[in-house]
Parts: sequence; C-alpha cells; structure tokens
Amino acid sequence: MSYKLNFKSLALAFGLFAAGIPAFGQDNLINSLKNNQTNGSKEGFQFTEIINLATTPVQNQGSSGTCWSYSGNSFLESEMIRAGRQPVELSEIFTARNVYVEKGINYVRMHGNLGLGDGGELHDVRNIYKKYGAVPREAYTGLNYGTSINKFGEMGAIQEGILKAVVSNPNKELTPNWIKAYSAAIDAYLGTYPEQFTYQGKSYTPLSFAKEVVGLNADDYVEISSFMEHPWYTKFTILIPDNWSFDQVYNVHTTELTDIIDNALKSGYTVGWATDVSEKTFSWKNGVAFVPEKPVEEMTPAEQSGLFDGPKPEPAITDESRQKAFDNYSTTDDHGMHIVGLAKDQNGKEYYIVKNSWGLTNDYKGFLYVTKAFVQYKSTAIMLNKNGLTKDLRSKLSI
Repeated sequence: MSYKLNFKSLALAFGLFAAGIPAFGQDNLINSLKNNQTNGSKEGFQFTEIINLATTPVQNQGSSGTCWSYSGNSFLESEMIRAGRQPVELSEIFTARNVYVEKGINYVRMHGNLGLGDGGELHDVRNIYKKYGAVPREAYTGLNYGTSINKFGEMGAIQEGILKAVVSNPNKELTPNWIKAYSAAIDAYLGTYPEQFTYQGKSYTPLSFAKEVVGLNADDYVEISSFMEHPWYTKFTILIPDNWSFDQVYNVHTTELTDIIDNALKSGYTVGWATDVSEKTFSWKNGVAFVPEKPVEEMTPAEQSGLFDGPKPEPAITDESRQKAFDNYSTTDDHGMHIVGLAKDQNGKEYYIVKNSWGLTNDYKGFLYVTKAFVQYKSTAIMLNKNGLTKDLRSKLSI
C-alpha cells in the first residue's frame, strides 16, 4: 500500500499536468461536462474508503482521444504494483502511435469503411503490449513540437488525408510505400519511434522492456461486457465504433459486471473501465456519477440544480434496460477510465473509486465516485486480470 500513498501524495504535491479541463476528441461533450456540477456538492457527500488499491499518478491526456490508452496503461501500472514490481509510468503515446498505424492498415484493407480518429478500446493496450512491447513515458512523450500536453487535431487531420488518398488508389494499384509515408507523418508529430532506448542505465527495445521490466503476461487479461442479443457466457464481437480491431469480449448479465468488479477489487485487482460519460448525471467537476430514479428531462429546475448536492435514489438496472439504452443510442462508447477502489457514502451505498486522465482539476484531484448502478447501466466493457474472476465464473466462461 505504500506505493498508493507515495504516488498520490506526489500527484497532489506537484500538480501533475493540471492544465485546465482537457478535451479527449469530443470538445462538445467536455463543455457539457463542465456544466454538470453543483456548487458545494463535495460537502453533500461523505465518502468512506473500503478498498483503495495502489496506482500511479493521475495524468492528463490533453486534447487527444487517447483515454483508452491512458486508462489501459494505468491499469498495467497497477498490475505491476500488484505483482510486486517497481512500477514504471508507461508511455501512453507509444501505445497510441502503434494503434494509429495498425488502424490505418485496417482502414485501407476495408477500403475506407472503418472509423478513424484517436479512439480505441482497452484491449488495444493489451494487444499492443503483446505485439510491440512498452516503453517508459520518459523515452517517448509524444510531445515533439513545443506543447506541454497532447494536442492531436492537426496530426489527426493529416492522418485522415493520407489514408483517404491511399484508398482512392490513384496508381490503380497500391504500393507498399504508403505505410512508410503514413508512419513517417505520425512520427513527425510524436517523435522518432523508440526502437532502442536507455532506462536506468540499461539499453532496451520495447519488447525487451516489456519482458524484463514490466513483466506482465498479456494473455492474463480478459474483456467482458453485457449484451442480451448474444448468448450468455460466450464470446462475441462488440459492435462499437472504436473496436476497429473487431476484438471479442465475454458476455455476462448486467449485475454480474459489478459482481466481477467487486470480487476483483477484494482480491487486489484493479479494473479497466470503458463507459458512457455523456449523461447529465456524470459530473467531472463534482467527481460523482449516478443514475437518477427520475429522468433528468422530467425534473424541475430546482431538482436539476441539486443533482450533485448529495446522494440520490437510483433505479434497479436490468439486462433489458441496459440493452435498450444501447439500442436507442442513449449509451455510447465515450471514455475509458480505471477502477481502483470501493467506497460508501453516508447512507451506506457503495461507489467505485475511479481514476480519470483529465488532470487534477475536479473536486477529488482526478478521481471520481461512481455508483454501481451507473457502471451496470453505462459500461461498454471492463478489462481485468482473469485471476480476479471467481472460479465459478471462469468455469462458465471456459477461461
């Protein structure tokens, strides 16, 4: 537990990357989240920690849609701590850079019928770690043109322009050179690809660093979701726009998502979390998210203004209500974060302690308290170490 205390105190003391509320590729959504707040709401909640697992400092993804990489790498860092290793702050942009190249290849293979942008999924971190390795952040910051935090808008536009030009096939036959040109354009913004680097006086490649320093097995990590349209306890391809790699996830009932998280946390395992944060009852500033018993649009102005002034009643979430929210676009795949603990409010209701990647600008210095109902209702997927699952569930999933 000493790592948790040391790293969190460092984050508070040095104010790491606290440069205002950052964007993550959806500026309109961020602007709405700024308004989801109630003055003095922190006094309305009295949280008591039940579990708070070790993690590394809160980061700021800046103006980039790389939340999935920040949360996924934060998850790996906590896994290093859990495994008894000295944690390393990993380069989120190394992961993202390799995803941009792999996604570009798939985009061309699909003749342009694939989403672009910065978005990705938690499994992308696992997959890139397995195929390409990892590097410490100090070896590859991605800050290559004078910025102090990520600012990827121009790079993204150039990536899209190159790929669309390739797909138009002006030579009537694709050359192999487009991949080199595309990769070089990305590296012009993010910096020279770290094929070899020095860390603490020793030379590594990304793969040797992953093996010798990070020391995690990518095959230990599984991704789980909940969709009624697929058989329970089987794998299926999750059809969300940022699943550009068409990875598969395991399927469980809605309430089992939080059962899984609870068991993982109690067993010492943190959990990667992909979710929808576009709800009016998700407040970054106030650091609280919940599902209102009464729809926000049916509330009076007074009720809306008091959304975050203290605990509120919530409805029971079912497989049916969760599926309906996906089907009617009420639930969208917006953001990735990292579940690191469990707390309860003054009424005894339990909340997950969630680490975000938007700096330290909210009431809880980069962390949030999220109800179990919100996680059941709005999660698109979770990722965890398979050893954090119960024996019974591993048997059902054939893991």
